[in-house]
Amino acid sequence: MHWMILPLRRYADFRGRSRRVEYWAFVLFLFLLFAVTVTLDSWLPTGGDTVTSVTTAPGLWAYSQATDAGWITRIASLAMILPSLAVAVRRLHDVGRSGFWLLAGFVPLLGAILLLVFFLTDSRRGANRWGPDPKPVVASA
Repeated sequence: MHWMILPLRRYADFRGRSRRVEYWAFVLFLFLLFAVTVTLDSWLPTGGDTVTSVTTAPGLWAYSQATDAGWITRIASLAMILPSLAVAVRRLHDVGRSGFWLLAGFVPLLGAILLLVFFLTDSRRGANRWGPDPKPVVASA
């Protein structure tokens, strides 16, 4: 639970480094948060709506379902923009990359794959230009 909340404590802090566990625990926290907010929006009259469409044509059948976020989900989304960007930048710092690498996400497919690799990569050991190593030093026997 500590790792899920830590990025909220460092809300808009783009300096320093964040470990993999901090980044991925926060991603899990966001997933759970938005599952709850979308569910609340569907149960309460908050403007959220689910649209289902079925398209048929000769030899073609398509089903799609889209959920329009209500105000609870929209407020949660706005509140989580800065901590999400900040923890992503700090995670990139931890692997020795500049935060500007987040702009790679605008390149379709390849950018997302590249960022996923960076976010899954282990920390660079020792201090780098963004700060000391956030992993504790394990004493060898």
